[in-house]
Amino acid sequence: MQSLQLFSCITLLLLYCNLFISAFLCKLNEANPFIVTFTITVDISGHGNFTTIQSAIDSIPSGNTKWIRIQIFAGVYREKFTITYDKTCIFLDGAGRHATLIEWGDHKLMNSSSTFTSVAENLVVKGIGFKNTYNIGLYSPKQKRPRAALAAEILGDKAAFYNCSFSGMQDTLWDAVGRHYFYQCYIQGGIDFIFGDGQSFYEQSVVHYSLGTYGHGTYLGYITAQGRDLADDPSGFVFKDCEILGEGKAYLGRAWGAFSRVIIANSKLSDVVVPQGWDAWFNVGHEVQFTYVEVDNTGLGADTSHRVPWLKKLSVGDLDQFLSVDRFINHEGWIANLPTIV
Repeated sequence: MQSLQLFSCITLLLLYCNLFISAFLCKLNEANPFIVTFTITVDISGHGNFTTIQSAIDSIPSGNTKWIRIQIFAGVYREKFTITYDKTCIFLDGAGRHATLIEWGDHKLMNSSSTFTSVAENLVVKGIGFKNTYNIGLYSPKQKRPRAALAAEILGDKAAFYNCSFSGMQDTLWDAVGRHYFYQCYIQGGIDFIFGDGQSFYEQSVVHYSLGTYGHGTYLGYITAQGRDLADDPSGFVFKDCEILGEGKAYLGRAWGAFSRVIIANSKLSDVVVPQGWDAWFNVGHEVQFTYVEVDNTGLGADTSHRVPWLKKLSVGDLDQFLSVDRFINHEGWIANLPTIV
């Protein structure tokens, strides 16, 4: 027993030494910003460096500036965790969004209910499923509608998600602040389930509207709630080559901000989309300030002949600034410098 304890202590000591050395080497390796300098592992069964994701994140030195990979093995991790602003350059690498699952069911407040929260800049997440279990398949006669229960809250600049999933009922994905890239992701929810002030590009992703048991009756849901408040605010949501489907009926979005902006292009829209498409919400009278655009979409829900009269039509030049990843969110080329591990 004493030998085992000694071995464990030595292993942890070496791990922390390597982490601090890794942080030091950051300054020596500026020419290769996309290189992962160190990998730590999380395994709920106890065969990794850590058994929880939060403990792995906590082990990374504050102020780290080089990519550290946290490899998360398959399993259902029942925890909520946060990446604070000082834990930059983290690569969360899962075993696949159906294999590495992170679940929690908090629902008290919008800004504290999220299963996963990231405030730091420079984040990559690959192959992980995030879920808020509250309200999923749940019905209570006393509760007429779901409550805010976030799966993820993203507040840091330069965050990229590949082959991830976000599942919940209301306010599933708080795309809050900063530039974000979502590639081949799956987002599911019923009310404002992609919302916030983010400047974000969703590509080849599936957006699945579902109110579960709350969908019975005439209740209509809302897919987006983009919160742009000023004319010079660069934020907005772009959906390109995506698929929007589900059960029941929903608006494509409602205006959380007076200059709300959502562009949907080259995507397939099912008949889940209501004919009018968009809702001014609390910003009635400001419709001329919205930028809601639908272009070159297909499917039963893509017919714009009955859309709200303030649906925008942009010139080819104006569209290019949104439909190009580089022009909309990748000005410094940060996406090309993200770490890649197959």
